[in-house]
Amino acid sequence: MSDMGSEEMEEEQGPYLGEYEGGRNDRDERHGEGKATLPNGDTYEGLYENGKRHGQGVYRFKNGSRYIGEYVKNKKHGQGMFIYPDGSKYEGGWVDDQRCGFGKYNYINGDTYEGEWQNHVRHGRGTYTYAATGTKYVGMWSNGKWEGHGELIHANHKYVGTFKENRMEGKGKYVFDIGCEQHGEYIGIEQEKEDKGEDEEPQANIVPKWKAGIVTAIKGEAPAPEGEAPAPEGEAPTEAPAEDAEAKEEQPAATEGDEEGKTDESPSGETQEEGEADAAPAAEEQAAE
Repeated sequence: MSDMGSEEMEEEQGPYLGEYEGGRNDRDERHGEGKATLPNGDTYEGLYENGKRHGQGVYRFKNGSRYIGEYVKNKKHGQGMFIYPDGSKYEGGWVDDQRCGFGKYNYINGDTYEGEWQNHVRHGRGTYTYAATGTKYVGMWSNGKWEGHGELIHANHKYVGTFKENRMEGKGKYVFDIGCEQHGEYIGIEQEKEDKGEDEEPQANIVPKWKAGIVTAIKGEAPAPEGEAPAPEGEAPTEAPAEDAEAKEEQPAATEGDEEGKTDESPSGETQEEGEADAAPAAEEQAAE
């Protein structure tokens, strides 16, 4: 009955434990194809094995989220697509309920990330595209941040070099469409520490500063003198071409966990609902036949 769960019913029959229709094994465990309505209002339709979600299935959360993909022993594992309440979407690999392996995330603001994941965050090689500007970061990630070798590609130039914790750091170069490239180095300049209150230790704010080197021609063109832009365009800078500001604006906002609670992704429903889903199997086993 769909209206079970009222106080009157709970007094007579106990709390609502969900419903199940489908196959069972010799031990009366859910096995094969089945459909379940969980006590919290979520639903699952798909394959079971020995009482657990196992194989292909569709899990619909009461907040509008849904997962379509593979399960192993009640956990998202294999290939699957998760659609969040705000319309953002992840499609790719999963391991133990975490985004892992290769996958693509379409964010609510139009940004996309396509590449490697580990422990639910961007990790490994991947490409993040900013919808508002068309800028791309192509390179290495670590725990959701730019880390290692990468390229920040803009409309008429790109920066190629090393990154650390979402900022440029170390040796690199600017490559311009006009046929030249400027070599140099980003040096981290420590600013005043941010005071975060009595309970937290102030953290240093490090700002990357470009130290310009020589400008060389591409494809055999004559190099310009050190620190000077080649004539006549004059686009190659002796300092970064407003790249510092652009990089700050176009960093991937936050780590994946933080982003999930914000409007650009806001798949917070997964974290909250997953907790209910994790607890659900025990209730499923007690559900009325």
